Formats: sequence, C-alpha cells, structure tokens
Amino acid sequence: MSSMTGLVLFSLLLSGFSSSFADVAMHERWMAQHRRIYKDASEKDRRYHVFKRNVDYVAAANNNASRMYKLGLNQFADLTNDEFMALRAGSRPNGANTAAASRSFGSDGNASASVPAAVDWRSKGAVTPIKDQGECACCWAFAAAAATEAIIQLRTGKLISLSVQELVDCDVTGKNNGCDGGTIDGAFDFIVRRGGLTTEANYPYTASNGNCNPSLAEKPTAGIRAYVRVPNIGESSLTAAVARQPVAVAVDAGGLDFQFYSSGIFTGECGTELNHGVIVVGYGRTKGGNKYWIIKNSWGVSWGEKGYLRLQRDVGATEGLCGIASYASYPTA
Repeated sequence: MSSMTGLVLFSLLLSGFSSSFADVAMHERWMAQHRRIYKDASEKDRRYHVFKRNVDYVAAANNNASRMYKLGLNQFADLTNDEFMALRAGSRPNGANTAAASRSFGSDGNASASVPAAVDWRSKGAVTPIKDQGECACCWAFAAAAATEAIIQLRTGKLISLSVQELVDCDVTGKNNGCDGGTIDGAFDFIVRRGGLTTEANYPYTASNGNCNPSLAEKPTAGIRAYVRVPNIGESSLTAAVARQPVAVAVDAGGLDFQFYSSGIFTGECGTELNHGVIVVGYGRTKGGNKYWIIKNSWGVSWGEKGYLRLQRDVGATEGLCGIASYASYPTA
C-alpha cells in the first residue's frame, strides 16, 4: 500500500465514512465536472454525505418503473433541498403587492375560447435562450422579464433579451427584494411604471444584489402597458392564456424530485405552496395521450430537459399540479 493510499484510508476512517471508494470517486468526478471546491476537509466531508444521500434517492426514484419522469445528478447534487430552495426559489405571490396589483391587472375574459391542441412558443421565435439565475433567489424577475420578452416579440417581431439585473437592483421600493425574493406581478408593475426594461447587454446580470445604475436603467428598450391575471378557475383558463402568449406562473418547486428532475413528464412530488417563478411557453400531449405544460426555468441548461420542464397538465384539481394554475399573469404591450 502506498503512503498516499494509506493517508486516504486514514482520513476516511477519521471522518466517519462508511462508503466505498466507488462512492468517493463518484463525488470526486462530480466535483471536477461542476468545478466544485470546498473550503476545507470538514466541508467536503459534509457535502459528500449530502451528495451520497441524494445519489441514493435518485437511484431509488429511477428504479420506480411507474414514474413518467427521470431524475439526474445535476449541479445541485451536494445541496439539501432546504439549501437548494433558499438559493434557487424566491417567489412570494401570496399577499405581496396586493394593492398595486389590484390597480393594474384586469381579468382574462377569453378563458372559454377554443384553443389549439398544442402550442410551443419556442418554435415561433418568442422565447430567449435558457438563463441561469445562479445563487440568487430572483426567479420572480426572470419570469417577468421572459414574459415581457415574449409579448414584445409577438408585437414587433424582435426578440430582445431584457435586463433581469435592472429588476434586481432597481425594483426595491415595494415587496421585491432582489436576491431575497419577490413577486412577478410586482415586477410587472415596475416595468409599467418605468416604461420598460433596458437590454441584458446594456445592464448585464451579476447574480447578486447591486445598486441601481440610473445611467443604464433609464434607457428602456421595450415596455408593456399593463398585465392581466389569469382567473384561478382551473387549468382551462391557463390553457386559453398560453394559447395566446407565454404566461408567467408561480409553482411549488419544493422537494428532491423537482431539484433533480431530468426528463419526462413530471407528475409529482409537489404541493401547492407557491415558491418559484417560471414561465409557461406552451403545452402539448404525447402519442400516448399524456398532457403536459412546457415550462421555461432559470436554473441553466444542465437542469431538466436542457433547462425546460414538462409538467403534467389537466390533473383535475383547480390549482393544477404544483399549483401552476393558482397564480398566473401575462403582460400586454
């Protein structure tokens, strides 16, 4: 036995590792793939044990043949679900910005209109590439900016990537608090008042709270007139809205299944505690007849289906799976 191997074994025994070298090697490969560096041996030990629990969970979930979706060891594999949600969620729809919202949104009067069997706004050029919010709980800003990008493209034919950082830095007078969470409707209010958002190229994203830069923020590129709240009367009203344009929604993204979603039609595990802002960019059904929503997330292309999630549609509950039909809105331009 080499001296190096002996030191490794001794270190494992001292730290209480009860796992095989294969598990340790898997963690090392994952660290290299995602460029993860820990501050010391104690932190690495703790993260390894979180990683191992997540590995076991993903393996057990994927062995369930009845599931319509698969999980994968993505860039979040060394985080507990509580840690993950604190860093990557941040939507606070319930009770936030109520007064401001009630003045600016109308009701969707076209919920009963006939709709096509499937819609995908990506194929119509109304959706910008997947973005990554990083360790900043500003999903609310990404969802609002994406919905605004979409309606501007549908009205003008120009797809412009708008500044999320402007919302993070400058929309701080109400209930929105940058990387500490906020509301989609509050962001729409800000965009209406501001007269639009500047471009992402002009005011780049930093994944951190910053001071509002007036010289950049006061150059709006594209604006909206108002926004509309989709009636919370079931998934049919959301379907009618998405048939017309991409719609910003809040969902319950809690649970390890959402954290490690990799592919397929997501059918659980989630509740209706709305905590994450995303945008619905379409809907469809499989050849087998399984209906789904197409959701654009802001966790990078390594999560899900290259940054997207297919969520089970028409589940029978008024609020929809993960609460998707409970809090939906879209801008008008």
